[in-house]
Amino acid sequence: MTAVPEPDERLSLVFSALADPTRRDIVARLASGDATVNELAEPYDVSVQAVSKHIRVLQDAGLVSRSRDAQRRPCHLEAEVFDLMTKWIERYRRAAEDRFRRLDAVLERMAARDGEPVADPRTKEDAS
Repeated sequence: MTAVPEPDERLSLVFSALADPTRRDIVARLASGDATVNELAEPYDVSVQAVSKHIRVLQDAGLVSRSRDAQRRPCHLEAEVFDLMTKWIERYRRAAEDRFRRLDAVLERMAARDGEPVADPRTKEDAS
C-alpha cells in the first residue's frame, strides 16, 4: 500500500498530471461517466499501453480510481480531488480581489483629492 501524500505534495501531483492535454481530455471524458482503458483509448492515435500510462499518472495523483466490474475494470473520476484544487485556487483569487479592492480605494482617494469624478473600472460607460 502506498503512503498518502501531504496536501501540498498531492496538489503538485494533481497539477502535474493535468499539465498533459491527453490527461486533461481523459479527465473531461470521465466527468461524463466511467470508462475502461480501451474505451478511453479509442479516439487517440496511440496505443492502449500509452493510455494506460496516462491513467496510471492520473491514479497516482488521486484523480482516477479503477474498480472491478465482472470482466471490466472501469476508470472512475475522483471528484473530491477537485475540491482540493478549488480551495487552493480560491485562496489566491480572494487575495487578488482584495488587492484590487485596495487599489480601487487608493484611486478613489487620489481622484477625490484632485476633485475628479471616479468611474467604476468594472463597468463600461457608453462612449456615445
